Amino acid sequence: MDPKINRFVNSGAIAVVGVSSSKMKFGTWAYRSLKKNGYRVFGVNPSLGSCEGDTCYASLSELPEPVEAVLVSVKPEKVGNLISEATRHGVKRLWFQEGADYSKLADQASEAGLEVVTDRCLLLYAEPVTGIHRVHRFFAKLFGKL
Repeated sequence: MDPKINRFVNSGAIAVVGVSSSKMKFGTWAYRSLKKNGYRVFGVNPSLGSCEGDTCYASLSELPEPVEAVLVSVKPEKVGNLISEATRHGVKRLWFQEGADYSKLADQASEAGLEVVTDRCLLLYAEPVTGIHRVHRFFAKLFGKL
């Protein structure tokens, strides 16, 4: 496994930027999956008071403890000042969830000193991999894409 991915999934706590009131949006799905699998996670959405029964925070600066890693699951145009906020609050790693073109943001984050993962689905790597992601992981391994 790519060392950057390994460090991300083994971070102490992960903030999920892009949780939603919709259970079908990826940010909420990732939050729920990570929490179920024993990860310490914090939902971040300035328009949401709670996610999956837990407090949802408006920004990284409002989190109750520092996080090393942030999963970004919002459209690139909604990322705003997340990169500068992440660097101010000691975040070391950003994961831009596949499905959108985060290339410019990934470059900015790397230039700011953050370790960046793009164009991958976190749920293929965060153990234990279950459900449909287990099937996707099998095929990714089979075709050398993991």
